[in-house]
Order: sequence, then structure tokens, then C-alpha cells
Amino acid sequence: MKKKIILLTSLFSVVAGTLVAQQDKLITHFMYDKMSINPGETGVDQGDNSICANTIYRNQWDKVNGAPNSAVLNVESNLRRFIPVNIGVSFFHDAIGFNRQNNVLLNAAFPLHLNPGTLSVGVGVGMVNFGMAPTWVPPQTMIDPTLPAEFAATNVDMNFGVYWKGNADYYAGLSSTHLNESILTQTVGTIPQTYQVARHYYIMGGKKFSGIGQNGQIDANVLMRTDFVKFSADINARYIWNNQFYGGLTYRTSDAIAVMVGWMPIQGAVIGYSYDVNINKLASVSRGSHEILLKYCYYIPKPPITKSNHPRWL
Repeated sequence: MKKKIILLTSLFSVVAGTLVAQQDKLITHFMYDKMSINPGETGVDQGDNSICANTIYRNQWDKVNGAPNSAVLNVESNLRRFIPVNIGVSFFHDAIGFNRQNNVLLNAAFPLHLNPGTLSVGVGVGMVNFGMAPTWVPPQTMIDPTLPAEFAATNVDMNFGVYWKGNADYYAGLSSTHLNESILTQTVGTIPQTYQVARHYYIMGGKKFSGIGQNGQIDANVLMRTDFVKFSADINARYIWNNQFYGGLTYRTSDAIAVMVGWMPIQGAVIGYSYDVNINKLASVSRGSHEILLKYCYYIPKPPITKSNHPRWL
């Protein structure tokens, strides 16, 4: 019964002719998902002459009907040897209750390499698609025009970000997603159905501390997000041992505490898992949130140095 109340409350909270997007996705492993919220980071963290891909699946508020299920896929390149611009593609799918949202963006970052680090400015341009297919509970003999009907629409989506990567293993970023606040509209019968994407703002930062224990380091990160309606922040720290295993904790304000573990079998590859424990009112009905991370980087080898056997070049 409690689960039904939570679902119905969340649904009716957005029923008012125009639906307005709430907070963007919440990812515990956000340090591996920077590009989708800050296009300035595209290719900067992964090193020169490489192509990286990562995917994250999140089952939020397990066992709560209509709870969010999210999937992210990022592919980014840093081909400094060939082109001066870093290119990436980000795809995001989110399912919440009756709602389905898909975002796909092409990101381009323009890095400026300085002595103390790299300053990168990036833009992301793509599409946002939103649809819903509600199944309302009886009575079904009367039509309530205030209830959203089934519809789907697509519009342009834009992101912008500035990212700084210091040579001393620290970073900072400022970005905004859904800059143009797209309005997605479709007329169903005679009633227009409208969904507006809200602009979001992000501040991120982090630093790695080496020399902690034998062959260990601490990776500390913070991410703050707001749409000027709600605010939340993630603070986490991981202990990375010998660049092979990590374990850590995340605290999300007024929401959850998460445990993270991961394995790095080879250079550029990461397999990670996190489990969130709710600390708000959902703690009594949710069995927590599960998240799985997979990442792999391909480093383009340098061309071999050829030597001429001609006597003039000995």
C-alpha cells in the first residue's frame, strides 16, 4: 500500500497541464560520467591519443513501483596527435513511472594546454525525447482533462561546460545542461500535452592524494547540482590500491549513503558496483539502489620509429 501511495503521489505532483522536468539523473559513480553533464571534460581526463567508452546502469529505489531506472553510455576521444578538438557522444535513458526520456548529445571540447594544467571549454548539441503512456486507475467512464494522456515529442537539447584539469591530480568544473529549456508539445485529440525540460547547473571538483599506505591513493570527489527548485550534493572518497582495486563511500545530501567497490583488471578498464542505502522516508519501503559500471579505454600506439639503411643517412 505504501508503494502505491508513493507512486500516485509522484504522478499527481506533475499533473497540471504542463509537465516540468525534475532533477537530472543521479549517478553514484559520477566521476565516470562527467562528460554527460559537463562537455568541457570530454577526453581531458583519459590522456592523449585514446578512445574511452563507459556504461552505467542504475536501478534506483529497488522494489518501489515506478522508481527510476537509468542507463548511460558515453564514448569520448582524445586524439591530440591527429586533431586539436576532443569529440564525444553521450546517450542517456531514464524510465520513471509512466515516463520515458532519452537524450543523445554530440560533445566537442576545445582544450588549452597550459603549464599548470589544461583548461577546456565544451559544448554539447543533440536531441531530447520525452514520452509517457499512462494507465489510469478507474473510474474509466469519465474523462478527466487534467490527467496527461499518452504522447511523445522530440526537440533540440544543448549543454555547456568549462573544465580545469590540474597537473597535480585535481580538477574543477562548472556546467549547465538543457540550456535552451526545450518545450516538447503534442496535441492529443484537442488537448495539448506539454513537457518542459528544466535547465540544471553543476559544480564539480576532486583531487587524488598519493602515498596513502603501500601503493595506495585516495580519490576524493564532490558534485553539486540544482535546478533552482531542488539542490543536492554528492561527496565521496575512494581508496585505490595499486591501481587494481578500489572501495569507498558516498554521501548524498538528504537522500542516501552508498558503498562503492571496483576492480581495474588492466590499464584503462574498470568494473564497478555501488549500493545506496536510503536515509530519508523511502528507507521504510525501498531496498536501496544498485549501480553497475563498465569502462574500457583503447590507447592508440605510437607509430614505430623507422631507420633508413641508406648510407647517406647512417
